Amino acid sequence: MERFVIAITRTCGSGATSISKLLADDLGIEMYDRKLLQLASDDSGISEALFARADEHMKNSLLYRVSKKVYNGELIPPESDDFTSNDNLFNYQAKVLKELAERESYICIGRAADYILRDYPNVITIFIYAPLEKCIDKEMERLGIGRKEAEKHVLTTDKYRREYYKYHTGREWEDPYNYDLCLNTGKLTYEQCVQIIKNYLASRVG
Repeated sequence: MERFVIAITRTCGSGATSISKLLADDLGIEMYDRKLLQLASDDSGISEALFARADEHMKNSLLYRVSKKVYNGELIPPESDDFTSNDNLFNYQAKVLKELAERESYICIGRAADYILRDYPNVITIFIYAPLEKCIDKEMERLGIGRKEAEKHVLTTDKYRREYYKYHTGREWEDPYNYDLCLNTGKLTYEQCVQIIKNYLASRVG
């Protein structure tokens, strides 16, 4: 089979991480999520802690919600005062995703990978979602919290992901036109989702 990338975007509590792990094990490839921060840190020389803090900072940034900085592939040089800016940290994550796509097949969760790799061949873009109540139930069980707290967590996380995606891509996060497949885990088991993705992958890549 040719080299490929599966870029997964997901709503909170939809089970996308579990599906991705099953799929990665089945296909014998790597899955990148938080691990991408370590790779970007190694590549840039910027502390991994800065990458992690940038994630948290942007979740609470009003500027993030009302502005836009669509990714165009450029990197800010080390001599610049903006070298460790949130935008440049995103740029280095994007750089790592592109370099990985040149040498291996992998799965990436989030990070706007579908947009970053849009010009690469054999990139499969997938949006995984579920009804709100199902997502709340999943997060209650996963985090050991009550329904009200779980609902707040799901809605807040999805709001952040929606804004993150819009900020870096200029596109709407939940627009089905952005993706090759949209899978509703309220109607499908994780194993069924894995099989659907594998079938689609085989039809696209061979």
